[in-house]
Amino acid sequence: MSRARQPPLVTGISPNEGISWTKVTIRGENLGTGPTDLIGLTICGHNCLLTAEWMSASKIVCRVGQAKNDKGDIIVTTKSGGKGTSTVSFKLLKPEKIGILDQSAVWVDEMNYYDMRTDRNKGIPPLSLRPANPLGIEIDKGRFPQKDLEALFPGMSADFTSENFSAAWYLIENHSTTSFDQLKMAVVNLKKQANKKNEGSLAYVKGGLSTFFEAQDALSAIHQKLEADGTEKVEGSMTQKLENVLNRASNTADTLFQEVLGRKDKADSTRNALNVLQRFKFLFNLPLNIERNIQKGDYDVVINDYEKAKSLFGKTEVQVFKKYYAEVETRIEALRELLLDKLLETPSTLHDQKRYIRYLSDLHAPGDPAWQCIGAQHQWILQLMHNCKESYVKEQKGNALLHSPMLDLDSDVRPSPIGHLSQTASLKRGGSFQSGRDDAWRYKAPQQVVFVEKLTKLVVSQLPNFWKLWISYVNGSLFSETAERSGQMERSKKNARQRQNDFKKMIQEVMHSLVKLIRGALLPFSLREGESRQYGGWEMKSELSGQWLTHVIQTVRLSSESLTALEIPNDMLQIIQDLILDLRVRCIIVTLQHTAEDIKRLAEKEDWVVDNEGLTSLPSQFEQCIIHSLQSLKTVLDCKPGEASVFQQQKTQEDVCQLSIGIMQVFIDCLEQLSTKPDGDIDTAHLSVDVSSPDLFGSIHEDSSLSSEQRLLIALSNCRYLERHTFLNIAEHFEKHGFQGVEKITQVSMESLKELDQRLFEMYIEFKADPIVGSLEPGIYAGYFDWKDCLVPAGVRNYLKEALVNIIAVHAEVFTISKDLVPRVMSRVVEAVSEELSRLMQCVSSFSKNGALQARLEICALRDTVAIYLTPESNSSFKQALEALPQLSSGTDKKLLEELLNKFKSSMHLQLTCFQASSSAMMKT
Repeated sequence: MSRARQPPLVTGISPNEGISWTKVTIRGENLGTGPTDLIGLTICGHNCLLTAEWMSASKIVCRVGQAKNDKGDIIVTTKSGGKGTSTVSFKLLKPEKIGILDQSAVWVDEMNYYDMRTDRNKGIPPLSLRPANPLGIEIDKGRFPQKDLEALFPGMSADFTSENFSAAWYLIENHSTTSFDQLKMAVVNLKKQANKKNEGSLAYVKGGLSTFFEAQDALSAIHQKLEADGTEKVEGSMTQKLENVLNRASNTADTLFQEVLGRKDKADSTRNALNVLQRFKFLFNLPLNIERNIQKGDYDVVINDYEKAKSLFGKTEVQVFKKYYAEVETRIEALRELLLDKLLETPSTLHDQKRYIRYLSDLHAPGDPAWQCIGAQHQWILQLMHNCKESYVKEQKGNALLHSPMLDLDSDVRPSPIGHLSQTASLKRGGSFQSGRDDAWRYKAPQQVVFVEKLTKLVVSQLPNFWKLWISYVNGSLFSETAERSGQMERSKKNARQRQNDFKKMIQEVMHSLVKLIRGALLPFSLREGESRQYGGWEMKSELSGQWLTHVIQTVRLSSESLTALEIPNDMLQIIQDLILDLRVRCIIVTLQHTAEDIKRLAEKEDWVVDNEGLTSLPSQFEQCIIHSLQSLKTVLDCKPGEASVFQQQKTQEDVCQLSIGIMQVFIDCLEQLSTKPDGDIDTAHLSVDVSSPDLFGSIHEDSSLSSEQRLLIALSNCRYLERHTFLNIAEHFEKHGFQGVEKITQVSMESLKELDQRLFEMYIEFKADPIVGSLEPGIYAGYFDWKDCLVPAGVRNYLKEALVNIIAVHAEVFTISKDLVPRVMSRVVEAVSEELSRLMQCVSSFSKNGALQARLEICALRDTVAIYLTPESNSSFKQALEALPQLSSGTDKKLLEELLNKFKSSMHLQLTCFQASSSAMMKT
């Protein structure tokens, strides 16, 4: 059947060595539930139960007995746990024999010598007791190990006063190197000492014989006279004489022994005083011992001595004891004040704080030192935080600091008074919090970022000890066993329960100060007016970039994780989560604003070098800029445990949506600015021309500057690519990163892009179509041509050929930039030309037969040439133009018309090839 309790375990003994009857303190676990539960205690094999004093389940005090073994374990046996074990041992030292005439630093009680050999008390003269050197020759201690001698002479002793005295052991130990001649001299000395002892007794008797005989003679004479006279007179006379003799003898004896008796009384008084001093030397030496131990820092010894003195002399009525005990109390009161000062001194480690609280508890200090320490630590942390802020604000304003302003995460926490902080291992927000940064980073970091790094590290390094001190205060682990026995621990636990709300306010004050100091450095607009002076004061020359805000967010997050690991309630840390949310929102807004500025500067990077698809690098740079910006926000947008979504507030969604639309609009404005700049304001660039499409008309050459029409074409090509690819890709990235209102962003951006595209297209058509359209009317009526009076048509006139050549030039220019734009541009050019031609035909009042045939020939030639670019509008214009002409009545006219058309197409075959070659491209488009 298993026992209810674990077996006793001894883990410490103090002191761990000593002679017999040394008082020791045994510490360990499960050392019994009470004095009656302790049934056995052995040290080095000797039973010490009779002297054992059970103090607690972890402490026993006893005296070491006469053990056989010089070193052994400490075994405790209890009723509840049985026989225990020991992890430590005790070493029993051999006591040194002190003779009566030997010098000693301690008082040796005078007592009848106990002769162990005869087992009886003898009142023998002191000088005959235990001579220091019985052989009378020089002692030469040998180097034989004590253990070997004990094994060689089991049960024997080298002490010549012992009943188990071994002469051989004594000789080996003291005269192992003595010569034989000296040993013979030792025998002679022993014989002389024996003879002197006998002669001494005889001489004592001989010296008193004369006195004895005189007294005997006097008594005999008195007796004889009394018998002879027998008379009353003689009897009275003799009696008187005898009284006189006795009186004289008495007076003489008093005179002779008065000095001796006086000396004896004085010696007895001195001996009694010394006995008192010896017996109560603990109390008489205690004030001085207390002073010495305080200077050495041995407060445990002082407390133990004080407890002992208090139990022995606390209620004494002896005036001497009361005087000395009052002196002890004075020293202890000074010690209480010293320990309280050390407890409230900052900075201090948690270990020292617990130690001083335990000391004050054992000394029964008034008040609640533990709570005073908690309050002082709280005020110190707040002071450190404000000192840190003030030092960096002064540094920012140019005042010199004792501490370097550079960010050094491996250095101390703060400058000047903050520099005394001891580095703490904490929650090892560790490696990630203190990543390897080079010195260049420290020099580049803004002061606000450096300040937040320092401030958060300060709080994370100090708050854990503050929190652990409170936990120890609550569970009573600050106090020792003495406090537990006295009930002080229970009183402390009760006080802690009553002060929970006060401590909660302390933690909240630290958290509020941390958050407001960070807000003052990074989000000053979020502070109230009265708080700006206390927590702000920074010179905000320019707002931090998104990169630095992201770094700050990571720092605050790591601090929050470290504080959460301390098991601080979440409601106390909620204010930090609110700060992180505000920083995340601000980081997103600032990043998007800076992105808009970066995109605005993309216009400076436009090199106007087009690829085979007619695109420059601008759309790609725009897309990469957006993607890079969103990727930099990934850690900010991601929600850590306990964090809310950054888009949970409607205002944040609207602000981010407007900023995103603004970014798209900035790029659209950038495109418009690039495409509509005057020639003198545009950087010249080189266009790469597709070798498969020869530049027949010399519109674009390498090393030639771009014309405004070419820039418009490149901008149109970029707009087309943006609409079909870039904007859609960006919308996907917005959705991937959790942006809200992506559809609105895409819709508004597309509409704005299409408006720009249409404006640029109209500008290009105006540049290209208007000259062609304007040349038709002068060309038709060149040479005073009249539709009413003209010759039989011989072919298409030159004005139409010139118009076609101009259209072909437009085709070549567009084709060189972007093949995909050819159908769109050519269709609009053809629409403009057909519309103008229709207007001119409708303006003619009447046609002659030859005039009508000439007009029909030219209209049909133009229509058939640009047939692949005809649209419903241009078809309608051509139809209206033909309807304005008289109908051909004879087959001869129709045949002539057909022959002239074929002739035109044959003669212009080379020029008209571009219209045929582009048909396949048009179909693909």
